[in-house]
Amino acid sequence: MLCSYRKISYFCTPNLVETIFRFFTKTNTNNTNRLMYAIVEIAGQQFKVEKDQKFFVHRLEGEEGASLSFDKVLLVDNDGKVRIGTPTVQDAKVNVKILKHLKGDKVIVFKKKRRKGYAVKNGHRQYLTQIQVESIA
Repeated sequence: MLCSYRKISYFCTPNLVETIFRFFTKTNTNNTNRLMYAIVEIAGQQFKVEKDQKFFVHRLEGEEGASLSFDKVLLVDNDGKVRIGTPTVQDAKVNVKILKHLKGDKVIVFKKKRRKGYAVKNGHRQYLTQIQVESIA
């Protein structure tokens, strides 16, 4: 059998055609790859979080190693069962652990007006906290 795709001809066996068809029409029937995730509001920003995920947020109160819990959870997906809050999901919490406090990369702010002799250079480093999600309940 001679197959052609976009003006390229090549020889195809029926088994190869069937394998290619199965590959492109395959759906994931087992949900073993799905994880529980939540969308939570932390320090005025929304984050999509999963268990054991590490990420940076604006500086939070608390010492390194302390545990915090956030109850402003906007959405929870537990293995395909989605709960959407109005505006927050009741009885949902995200527990996190503070790993360290640090400062972000320097951001250079340079202002200039041409032909006026005006040039101002400022630098800024944001205070950040690295946290790790311990559990989503």
